Amino acid sequence: MEQKFESLTIFEFQNKFPDVPSCLEYLSAIKWGQDFTCVKCGHHHYFEVNQKSYIRQCTSCRHTESATAGTLFHKVKFSILKAFYIIYYVSNSKKGISSTELSRRLGLRQKTCWYFKQKVMSAMKSSGNHPMKNRVEVDETVIGGQEEGVRGRKNESKKLVAVAIEHTGKGVSRMYAKVIQHASSKELGKFMRFHIDPDTVIKTDKWAGYTPLKKDFSKLIQVKSGSKGNNFPEMHRVIMGLKGWLRGIHHHVENLQAYLDEYSYRFNRNFMKKGIFDNLLSRMMICAPYYLNRT
Repeated sequence: MEQKFESLTIFEFQNKFPDVPSCLEYLSAIKWGQDFTCVKCGHHHYFEVNQKSYIRQCTSCRHTESATAGTLFHKVKFSILKAFYIIYYVSNSKKGISSTELSRRLGLRQKTCWYFKQKVMSAMKSSGNHPMKNRVEVDETVIGGQEEGVRGRKNESKKLVAVAIEHTGKGVSRMYAKVIQHASSKELGKFMRFHIDPDTVIKTDKWAGYTPLKKDFSKLIQVKSGSKGNNFPEMHRVIMGLKGWLRGIHHHVENLQAYLDEYSYRFNRNFMKKGIFDNLLSRMMICAPYYLNRT
């Protein structure tokens, strides 16, 4: 499916965020708004440190907190303005952007861009709070191509990925994808229970791993897949689009699940247009900080 969302133009973005303080003020408004609560004692009154609204000190316990503390912006080692630019380019690019291209545009090391982009992508992960409820199809695919000498759904170093798509009307409205260790009912069931309402009509192929799941999904129907996915044409197009995106933008990826989450996030928000930048910022503000293993 062709992505149709738009975001701020580069001129609108630069006018809105000309410097570091403007970025921090914006994060402060997202984090606290009019309802400051001290994370240490729960007190609601504060004063601004050095007259900066993005650094607040509790009037009760004197705990000082910045707008970035406890978020995915926590302890960012480079300019927060450049961090905003990374989010802008990631959200504004129709098909995403590589860390190499981010490095070229922003004058940062490629690894620095890669590490922070991983944090941005972590905010794109599905909450599972909005399960698919219309007509759904589920299938698996191998990312990287079938390995020579390996038959069926078994793979050595390539990644096996479960994919679910939801039909609304004539098109595909949503999709989710997850790396799975093997195509067992346990692995497939975990993926399906997280993303699909149990009363949904679900179509799969006749792979034995789906059969035991009929006890959890009473409307699951198994049909013959047909040659070249003829019985699952929409699923085939979604999978080909995903693989083409990985090859065309990223070539080689580490942490494949993060890229699957990014692709699903974009796919599922093709209607969002200008709201996608703010949506991504807000998600990053409610996600706890985490630190990638750089070894």
